[in-house]
Amino acid sequence: MRSQWIAQRRGQDNVSQMHYARQGIITEEMEYVAKRENLPVDLIKAEIARGRLIIPANINHVNLEPMCIGIASKCKVNANLGASPNSSNMQEEIDKLHLSIKYGADTVMDLSTGGGNLDEIRTAIINASSVPIGTVPIYQALESVHGNVEKLTPDDFLHVIEKHAQQGVDYMTIHAGILIEHLPLVRNRITGIVSRGGGILAKWMLHHHKQNPLYTHFDQIIEIFKKYDVSFSLGDSLRPGCTHDATDEAQLAELKTLGQLTRRAWEHDVQVMVEGPGHVPMDQIDFNVKKQMEECDEAPFYVLGPLVTDIAPGYDHITSAIGAAIAGWSGAAMLCYVTPKEHLGLPNAEDVRNGLIAYKIAAHAADIARHRPNARDRDDELSHARYNFDWNRQFELSLDPERAKEYHDETLPADIYKTAEFCSMCGPKFCPMQTKVDADALTELEKFLASKEKETAQV
Repeated sequence: MRSQWIAQRRGQDNVSQMHYARQGIITEEMEYVAKRENLPVDLIKAEIARGRLIIPANINHVNLEPMCIGIASKCKVNANLGASPNSSNMQEEIDKLHLSIKYGADTVMDLSTGGGNLDEIRTAIINASSVPIGTVPIYQALESVHGNVEKLTPDDFLHVIEKHAQQGVDYMTIHAGILIEHLPLVRNRITGIVSRGGGILAKWMLHHHKQNPLYTHFDQIIEIFKKYDVSFSLGDSLRPGCTHDATDEAQLAELKTLGQLTRRAWEHDVQVMVEGPGHVPMDQIDFNVKKQMEECDEAPFYVLGPLVTDIAPGYDHITSAIGAAIAGWSGAAMLCYVTPKEHLGLPNAEDVRNGLIAYKIAAHAADIARHRPNARDRDDELSHARYNFDWNRQFELSLDPERAKEYHDETLPADIYKTAEFCSMCGPKFCPMQTKVDADALTELEKFLASKEKETAQV
């Protein structure tokens, strides 16, 4: 779809959506997104120009169906996948990609660290994906030096970043906000640094006693991103790894740096979103979202969870979806899903499904709470189907139709029960929604109540 759109842009110094928006040009991607979101295209263009909305759309990802991330649009959900040297391979990750798209992932991040040739895995994922693909290039940079963090050079980072951009990656997590002066601030944490990329850079800085190379070479990364229209996803290397560490000095110091980097990227018309915590108690989530908006001039906020408690391994898709719904209500633009395997192991296909559905619920609940236009239409339609005992329509409108039908059919599998005016919980005699009150009966009741009210008033 995008081949013709992109052909006319190739060879230009800056092909970012922000660059065109700031010139007053409406791209085909902007028009496509406006129709998907049911929003005026001029609003899409203005929000991109302002930096409040991004369209991650690398010019080399031609089979992409453009989407947007920002406060003016619906709350989005990202799914993580990636091959591991211990327990997965390329085909398994491609299957997870298809499953993620099936269950509504708006973007997918490839976090592969092994399990095959990383370039081949990434290329296969990009070629198979109609949604934007994100990566964390520091993982492959580390693999290129066989895991010896101390041997990494700035050129190693830049080489891998350009390679990902050439392959068609739409956005990259760049851990440029963690500075050498931030490292002593984690001393009183329970879980220290839990970001894999942040941990790699912290180890590098502690060994060399030099500043973060992604920070010192940020302008070179900007130049790469301009050529391919790659969006920054500024990584939160010092995100809290437990509720005890939430909203501490280290996290807030990095956030301030992320705001500075956001404005530097915007000076070159490069799109930015900012990553957020982590593990945050419910009463601190709204503050975290508002603080990010203040420090980062309302660049889209992309949060992992946040998990609101630390005591439920195996159920962290639930503990985090609670926080994600609150974050989305407060203004987070995209939610990164968490699966039941978080903190425990590499997720399988069923974990991906459970994590995604939990987060689609959170994102949709946030859209309703923010009173987005038409956000509740599907809810109302399903409610009508439920009241009318239209079981098949209920399944169709569900976030996970197969699961809804599966649970219904566990006890009432026969087709005759698809038109039955009851379910297995209340049975045929006790379903309250069988009490149909017609309009005439309600009119008579209103007259009766009005007469009683009149009698009471006279007394």
